[in-house]
Amino acid sequence: MQFDTKIALIIRNDLEAWQKLNVAAFLSSGVAAAFPECIGAPYEDGSATSYHALIGQPILIYGAPDRAALARALDRALSRNVKPALYTEDMFKTTHDEANRAAVKAVARPDLNLVGLALRAERKVVDKIVDGLKFHA
Repeated sequence: MQFDTKIALIIRNDLEAWQKLNVAAFLSSGVAAAFPECIGAPYEDGSATSYHALIGQPILIYGAPDRAALARALDRALSRNVKPALYTEDMFKTTHDEANRAAVKAVARPDLNLVGLALRAERKVVDKIVDGLKFHA
């Protein structure tokens, strides 16, 4: 099935495995919150046990070699009017959502220590934003 939109996560390669998984989970929730229409129907198994719905399209995960690559992707997204979800290194030091927002608010955009971005937009637009990045290994 071909989707008109594409969901992409961009995660810095040099993070610990637990950090990458944490960032991916938080960023995916940002896409789901911003685009509730991307959520599919709930699941049910053959025993009639119900499960939560998931995002109903593939999520492509790209690796960023460094902070500069993430900053470039952020600039590309914003210049194309694509509002991303973000995760910064400072957010690893906080313990709740309000503190996460305060950590981001305390830093000007050029100085954000980005570790991840997520975005959903028209396929061709996402392709231009992630141009030059490889799928995360």
